[in-house]
Amino acid sequence: MRIVQLTPGAGNMYCGNCAHDNALVAALRGLGHDALMLPLYLPVRVDEANESAGQPIFFGGINVYLQQKSAFFRKAPRWLHRLLNARWLLDRAAGRAAKTRAADVGELLLSMLSGEQGNQNREITELIAWLQQHGQPEILCLSNALLIGMTRRLKAELRLPVVCQLQGEEPYLDALPEEHRAPAWQLLAERAVDVDAWIAPSQWAAGRMIARLNLPPERVRVVYGGINPTGFEVRSQPTLHSKTTAPVLGFFARMSRDKGLDTLVEAFIELKRRGNVFRLKLHIGGGCEPGDEPWVRQLRQRLAQAGYIGETMFSPNPNRAEKIAFLSGLTVLSVPATYGEAFGLYVLEALAAGVPVVQPRHGAFPEILAATGGGILCEPNDPRALANALETLLLDPTQARALGEQGQIAVREKFTAEVMARETLRVFEGLIHRH
Repeated sequence: MRIVQLTPGAGNMYCGNCAHDNALVAALRGLGHDALMLPLYLPVRVDEANESAGQPIFFGGINVYLQQKSAFFRKAPRWLHRLLNARWLLDRAAGRAAKTRAADVGELLLSMLSGEQGNQNREITELIAWLQQHGQPEILCLSNALLIGMTRRLKAELRLPVVCQLQGEEPYLDALPEEHRAPAWQLLAERAVDVDAWIAPSQWAAGRMIARLNLPPERVRVVYGGINPTGFEVRSQPTLHSKTTAPVLGFFARMSRDKGLDTLVEAFIELKRRGNVFRLKLHIGGGCEPGDEPWVRQLRQRLAQAGYIGETMFSPNPNRAEKIAFLSGLTVLSVPATYGEAFGLYVLEALAAGVPVVQPRHGAFPEILAATGGGILCEPNDPRALANALETLLLDPTQARALGEQGQIAVREKFTAEVMARETLRVFEGLIHRH
């Protein structure tokens, strides 16, 4: 089967959606399918072999932005359009992407959701022409619902089914400025009818988007996320509380307020003040971009003022080997996200390393932990409740070990990229057969 996956790149930032799509395409290729990953906006950055390497970037971020701002630029000569799509130039622009005003982002999103009626219709034409010249795919998969504006033209001119993944669009849309929020949801619902099938990463995410976009439930399939477990060694036990080994509380995700890093810092300070967990340390890892650094500095100052900065380690933007080593050194991991996560690949990565997790009781976390048996839940956005749950595991090595081992087994059996790819193929095959 010839499959094309369209994935927005995040430039210099590691992106969970990019990692998901990259693992999916690699697994599809491993199963013998002709799968192609095309980046949109900016280059894709992942910590594994990049499946989009060598492919052109469509909807280049600079062109898309200028087309939104200038009617003249929408008719710019082809040579200028191609020059501004150069990968090296988009790499340079990636560092400034986070500085775009929220109002500009809202206007741009509404235009993109308008598809052939928006200011970026030229980009859809370029994509269609390239796909026609390089071997028509049998099915096209969009990385998230914010891309569905192009679906109508793609289906009309390429005559193929289009699948859209749901990957946590709700918090992003709800954070738009008020004047753009309602129109964006309305446009999304109007354009949703063009999509042939939806793939949600959890039952919770499926239910949320069925309700908000009025999607036909029979068109929405749940396919859990999966990771490549290669490199995650099977451990006999996690790093546990003992007289010789200091227990380590870990965080691994983007270092941001949304992921609840400040909640975890406060829980760590609370645990240190209680003094029940001897020699406890805090290790913080994950993506940290220039826009995140001022807030992270504030957290460092908070830890210093509390007297615990010397027992804290920060590991920003690690590569894959560094990430696995980081996770393998933890006793327990917690990413107490402040919003309902549609999935959370970092939970699978921790469990793959045999590390139990403590997560808030909202979003997809209850569903994931029920399916893996790899952790416990606590009340969200409450540092004291989080400290209580963490203390339970940190002081009970037997339970922590059992949860870590059970989660590790579950990931290797049910949450690999290959399992994800096989389930996704069932959706594709059904659509192609009907088409």
